Amino acid sequence: MSEEKINKKDKQETINVLQDKIIIDGENAILGRLASFSAKQALLGKKVIIVNSEKVVVSGNRKSIIQDYLEKRKFKKVKFPSVPEQILKRTVRGMLSYKQGRGEQALKRVMCYKGIPQEFENEKKIKSGREKKGLMSLEDLSKMLK
Repeated sequence: MSEEKINKKDKQETINVLQDKIIIDGENAILGRLASFSAKQALLGKKVIIVNSEKVVVSGNRKSIIQDYLEKRKFKKVKFPSVPEQILKRTVRGMLSYKQGRGEQALKRVMCYKGIPQEFENEKKIKSGREKKGLMSLEDLSKMLK
């Protein structure tokens, strides 16, 4: 009987590893860590869906974060987004070689959503962050950029 339980557990683990879709809850997740994990999974061929992207946090000094993003938006040639889900996708793009074939395909597999869409409400999500005080969310950052 114990062999059946072990085999059932092994089957479940292999199903989780072979999943072609990952849903990540971005609440309280640090931007850089979330983006690098998402980029790696997309390069491995998995479809990455990030929900609650407005609740992703940026660590560091508030003034320097705002100043950095404002400097990025100054240049006329570069169009830097001011919407939270687009900021997150742009950060993931920076961790991929998006001008080459493999990176371009990986970027197409990354989807970022504000809030939780109805189609993903009942599905299992990966929670990626812990609550910490003093961090700036992408929602606050986007309000400052507008």
